[in-house]
Amino acid sequence: MDLTTFKVMWELSTPGTETAQYFRRLKQTEYYSNSTLLAPLDRMPDYKMHDPETLPFDATVGVSFNTVTIDTPKYLTYLARRFTEAGGVIIRASVQHIKQVLEGGAGAFTGDPNPISPDAIVVCTGLGTRFLGGVEDKNVYPIRGQTVLVHAPWIDFGRTIGDPNNWTYCIPRPSGDVILGGSKGYDDWYPRPRAKMTRDILERTFKMCPELAPPEIRAEREPTIEDVLPLVIEEGCGLRPGRIGGIRLDVEWRVAREGDVSIPIVFNYGHGGYGFQSSWGSADIACTLLEEALEGKF
Repeated sequence: MDLTTFKVMWELSTPGTETAQYFRRLKQTEYYSNSTLLAPLDRMPDYKMHDPETLPFDATVGVSFNTVTIDTPKYLTYLARRFTEAGGVIIRASVQHIKQVLEGGAGAFTGDPNPISPDAIVVCTGLGTRFLGGVEDKNVYPIRGQTVLVHAPWIDFGRTIGDPNNWTYCIPRPSGDVILGGSKGYDDWYPRPRAKMTRDILERTFKMCPELAPPEIRAEREPTIEDVLPLVIEEGCGLRPGRIGGIRLDVEWRVAREGDVSIPIVFNYGHGGYGFQSSWGSADIACTLLEEALEGKF
């Protein structure tokens, strides 16, 4: 899934195209304290293993490769526009039970006097799948993540330290803003940034990447964490939709009421912190399942 997604995003990021503005191509360097944490990255462009004798941060493994980062707010707006321009309709509603959609489709939430059942349903409800009536997957749980956004347009590379207990990363966006992180709070439901964690993220990322300090300061003296604080734009916090057993990608046939026609439901959720990087590949599998279900293959 990740490789399929990368191929799509690499193409979208082609310089000179309309969609290139949502991405930034750059060199990514990653260090790991344990070789078992190393993802299969050898198919990435310009992949290179680093000499163990040259590794910083007490790392045992180091790699570099070319990749893309995403300006996520603008990218999501682009995807929504692409969807509506293709004829899609976005309806905001609160769905308590899957049967509401099974019986009335979108019309159940728009005031349509004659709502009808849909041909199929695709459930991509993330963390909400734990509470969606008729599904209520208790294997879904939050992985709380916290970040800090700074404006540092001179950062033109990505850097990560992988550790069993935490991940420290620096991800520049095309806008010149840089996402700093991170944290992994398993089954942690708190929805707002914690000041202590914000400070911890800033200290870890500055230690890993002192280049965060403005270049004019680094040219005059040794920078400190205090030189980065004025660059902070905002703190972020989100609950990633983790799932015991991993991603759910399958099909069920259900009816809204006894005697109704069975409708295929494609489930596609539980991506944890890998939603963006697996998105196109996961959607490709979900679409195949949907097409096969509608063709009566199962």
